Amino acid sequence: MKNEAEPPSCLRPPIFVIGQDSRGRWVAQDLTGTRGGLFVNRAEALRYIRSENGNRPHSFVTITGIIELDITRPQDAAPKRQLSVEIERQLRVA
Repeated sequence: MKNEAEPPSCLRPPIFVIGQDSRGRWVAQDLTGTRGGLFVNRAEALRYIRSENGNRPHSFVTITGIIELDITRPQDAAPKRQLSVEIERQLRVA
């Protein structure tokens, strides 16, 4: 009998990135690129994230640089490397 230490990724809540785009709009997008949106303010972006992840804490990373909503990426494609590098950098700082 196999004992798994953590649930499969399909059962884990999504991790989102949140930040502003080049026009000052707030962007929230999960790391897989399968869900997200543009919002008029940070509070609305966070409300969306809470609704998508079952109101779980620690489900987002704030990006201090420019982040553009990417809705063109296929669902099975990996996150953009640039975004991954930025998230890793900010997690080390936090």
